[in-house]
Amino acid sequence: MEESELRRLWEITVEQLEAEGILKNPLIKEAFLKLPRYLFVERRYWSYAHLDEPLPIPAGQTISAPHMVAIMLELAELKPGMDVLEVGTGSGWNAALMAELVKGEVYTVERIPELVEFARRNLERAGYSDRVHVIPGDGTKGFPPKAPYDRIIVTAGAPEIPKPLIEQLKPGGKLIIPVGSYHLWQDLLEVIKRPDGSIKIKNHGGVAFVPLIGEYGWKE
Repeated sequence: MEESELRRLWEITVEQLEAEGILKNPLIKEAFLKLPRYLFVERRYWSYAHLDEPLPIPAGQTISAPHMVAIMLELAELKPGMDVLEVGTGSGWNAALMAELVKGEVYTVERIPELVEFARRNLERAGYSDRVHVIPGDGTKGFPPKAPYDRIIVTAGAPEIPKPLIEQLKPGGKLIIPVGSYHLWQDLLEVIKRPDGSIKIKNHGGVAFVPLIGEYGWKE
């Protein structure tokens, strides 16, 4: 399939997400149009990249469905200049979208070496390798060298909210994380850190993510 056709199909998907009320922020829509999902999957999946469903990426992992990425970005309320950490780089797509929204750099931690390289290749092709820093390691520990963060986005399901991520969140900051069972269902939580260090949690309903593996997540 020609790239012009891939882009046309992607534009239809983005317009559909907007029509369904999932994509509300015009800046997120603009980022979606600038960074089509086919840039972040293997070539054999390019013709499926416009579909609103998860797709396989290396190491038995998945790239999230477009609607899920949109929902999490809407909740995150990213603004230019924010310090952002992502836990679970995967393909690199979500990190690139966040870098576009904050108009700056994003740090993202990935535990699977194959995905570290996959994401770096994708980000290079998309022109974001200088703004998205892929860190190999255990994302449940966060990334202390660049803490604290205005926003932390977790793209895998945790058994509970990892304590280091709360500690690395700025007062007034926000953590978006799926919490629940190892397979299939979790609740998408919006965790807001109050000025006194206590947290407020909003539950945005059921989601299905791959498990968050690490010291403060699920064990392999």
